[in-house]
Amino acid sequence: MFTADEGYYFGLGAFETIAVEEGKPVFLEEHYQRLLQALQFFELQVDFEKIQQKVQEALGEEPVKIGRKVLKITVSQKNIVVSTRENTYREEDYRQEFTAAYAKIRRNETSPLTYHKTLNYGDCILEKRRAKAQGIQEPVFLNTRGEIAEGAVSNVFFVKDGQIMAPPLSCGMLPGILRQYLYQNYEIHERIILPGQVPEFQEMFVTNSLLGIMPVRQMEDFVFPSMETGRRLREEYRSRYVL
Repeated sequence: MFTADEGYYFGLGAFETIAVEEGKPVFLEEHYQRLLQALQFFELQVDFEKIQQKVQEALGEEPVKIGRKVLKITVSQKNIVVSTRENTYREEDYRQEFTAAYAKIRRNETSPLTYHKTLNYGDCILEKRRAKAQGIQEPVFLNTRGEIAEGAVSNVFFVKDGQIMAPPLSCGMLPGILRQYLYQNYEIHERIILPGQVPEFQEMFVTNSLLGIMPVRQMEDFVFPSMETGRRLREEYRSRYVL
């Protein structure tokens, strides 16, 4: 049973969405660690063993063991909710090629909430809906300084002359689990990127736990000449973690 608390009234809570491939959660420990960091940030005293127990119960359900699923953990002061659903990203999404555009809302790099996956998710949902209505797959936030920060539900990367580049964390973003994977396995060069500099790059791709690695064909009016690196990274990731 759900109990109204500060998570419901004020968004003081956290959540994680985890890809489940044929019953196996991907990067579960990394998601746990990020969740704990958010709960510590909110100073929430939560029984972590109870979270783990609910997760194992959910993973033990027969429908979760087949195909591509999503495990969602939502935690607030008085609630621990673990749910599952289908992963709606399909192979045709990768074949159709992503388009991106700048969000109307700015990402606040001065807010500590920006750096945790909290229940304060309204900006992302509103911009995602607006983009979808325009046929755009991912809105990209600029921060208050006008620098590229992150996508509504993703981290962003660019490629120039074979080098993978990304905005630094200080631009204002949630440090994604797939972002962490790329930083651990590849050489990532950090730099401030302004919208006017996007045409300097040959490629762009976005990442999140459910999507994996998605090449971007177009950012606003600029069409990237290549998606080679993004596609290669996606295949390498899939060979390791996706059955």
